[in-house]
Amino acid sequence: MPGTVYFDLETQRSFNDVGGSANLGEMKVSVGCSFCTESGEYRVYPEAELEDLVDLLKNANLVVGYNHLHFDYGVLEGYTVLDLGAVTVNLDLMVDLKETLGRRVRLGQVATATLGTGKTAVGVDALKWWREHKTTGSHEPLMKIAEYCAYDVKVTKCLHEYGCEHGHVKYDDGSGREQEVPVNW
Repeated sequence: MPGTVYFDLETQRSFNDVGGSANLGEMKVSVGCSFCTESGEYRVYPEAELEDLVDLLKNANLVVGYNHLHFDYGVLEGYTVLDLGAVTVNLDLMVDLKETLGRRVRLGQVATATLGTGKTAVGVDALKWWREHKTTGSHEPLMKIAEYCAYDVKVTKCLHEYGCEHGHVKYDDGSGREQEVPVNW
């Protein structure tokens, strides 16, 4: 068993490109990334290797992500017949925080307040890099996507570990004030 697996993915298309969130499977994956506690390694998955990512997730003791139950699994299910939410054991940090707070908070809001570091880019940057890769054939934009995706996995891992150790995480409430929220991770 691969222990706990943290993961994230980036897409080739936006919500607007596919007609909204009802068509997540049509967004297609540009790059996926995981960190496995058993191996202690990060791995990047190009689209051709997503079956390996699915296998890792379904065999994990626990899958931890940030909005992965709805978004990432919805996109990834375009590559498998499996209902990933049903065949995996999950902790979706965003879903957990939303249940406590009554509203969604972005990964960057929680990471900055809790860890003192934010995200390195935003999803639209990854879409831009994907288009650049498709237009030019250069692999440099793919490396930017992989780096961004791996960093989000690391941030998710660090948030989870912080919450486990301290019993809370912090978030920016939108007015520039940090708030603390208890977690039971």
